Amino acid sequence: MNDAELMVLPLVVRIERATPPERTDAMEAAAMAVLSLLDDPGEWVAELHAWEVTGRIRKVVRRARGAEWRRAVALPGRTIEHRTAEVRVHPPVPLDAWPRDLARLQVSGTELTDTAEPGPAVPPTLWENPALAMSAGKAMAQAGHAAQLAWWASDAAERAAWRAAGLAVSVRTAAAAAFEEKVAAGLPVVRDAGFTEIEPGSCTFVAEAPWLYGKVTRS
Repeated sequence: MNDAELMVLPLVVRIERATPPERTDAMEAAAMAVLSLLDDPGEWVAELHAWEVTGRIRKVVRRARGAEWRRAVALPGRTIEHRTAEVRVHPPVPLDAWPRDLARLQVSGTELTDTAEPGPAVPPTLWENPALAMSAGKAMAQAGHAAQLAWWASDAAERAAWRAAGLAVSVRTAAAAAFEEKVAAGLPVVRDAGFTEIEPGSCTFVAEAPWLYGKVTRS
């Protein structure tokens, strides 16, 4: 497959200078935005299908504030508001054909922190690999991948229960030993393609829920 055939899912996180979101909130919002599109693509069924049939689920997170955010919101898409975070998911686009108002947004170096310890995790939980150093933007994309693999691994009844819970997820950083155990447990695991920041094949996230054990899925 050449680059002209590749599709990418654009995600935009709102980061105002005075009120940046918490890192965990932003990752959870990104995952929920992806799930929202998978569950109900609405008028973007064709774009979603064209993206998925490539066999790759590439996502790119860009950041916006002020007028940049307002221009992003004016484009086709869907905004997820989750505690301190706002993330907008747009329909998949060809890798080299981003809408201009999205293409001009910054992508690298998106950094966020948590000012307080996140509360108890509620399944499904997307566990971040503690051994990897990822920017917040990279981690948001990887959390989106983990949510998508978990969705694909869920059957109709499991998806219905998840939908009834608002497609909520928890994102947490695992302890090193626990992460390796989860990777070996038959849970959906994200293995990075290595386009940015980390080595190809690195395990970045594991998705865990009671119904996901033994459901190894593609990444």
